[in-house]
Amino acid sequence: MDEPPLTSFSVTHVSYDASDPVAYLCAWLALVPQILCVVYATLIWSSREVEIFLMLAGQMGCEVLNFLLKRMIKGERPPRIKAKGYGMPSSHAQFVAFFSVYLTLFLLFRHSPHPSDTHTPTTFFERFLLAAWSFVFAATVCASRVYLQYHTVNQVLVGSLVGVLTAIAWFGMTTVARRNGWTQRALESRALTMLRVRDLVVEEDLAESGWERWKNVSKRRHLALTNKASAKTKRR
Repeated sequence: MDEPPLTSFSVTHVSYDASDPVAYLCAWLALVPQILCVVYATLIWSSREVEIFLMLAGQMGCEVLNFLLKRMIKGERPPRIKAKGYGMPSSHAQFVAFFSVYLTLFLLFRHSPHPSDTHTPTTFFERFLLAAWSFVFAATVCASRVYLQYHTVNQVLVGSLVGVLTAIAWFGMTTVARRNGWTQRALESRALTMLRVRDLVVEEDLAESGWERWKNVSKRRHLALTNKASAKTKRR
């Protein structure tokens, strides 16, 4: 009995010229969407911030849109790469374009952290630099898809445009949801309350979250250790 043919797991399979160091770097950049999904999952699990849930929901919606567009347009990839699936629009370009644009809109128009006694939040200029860096990073990923010949320039440009428009549209929808109190009502639901979902990152840096409570716990522990050391000294 003949064994069934094997196939590669195309999500992480990347073809590149092993003698070209730039192609090697581009092959790593092909894994950026998967890496960002891990980042999403990590931040959701550790912070339980509703804003990250919303961003991920929009990101996944953008991926569904890409899936549908590819099967509607049926644009072929460049002939050199024997990759599976259609090439128009580029899913990598659409993914990173959505990520960078939504992140930029959040940092510049929604995120307004307040200073505290122990923390000075990032300034608007620092947030602007972070947003600019995300655009440079996204452009690098897009260029890598053309360099590896997985996509044509037009496929990358269309993917980027769809990602940008989707991010703007989704940010607008989440803004309406916040202004009308729909997000707050969802946060007060039993399901999100059980999951401990919160909405602090709009007015608070992630680095500050829980810091004040930790300082109080640290002081109590230090005091307990000091009292314990004093008690031992007295017994001697």
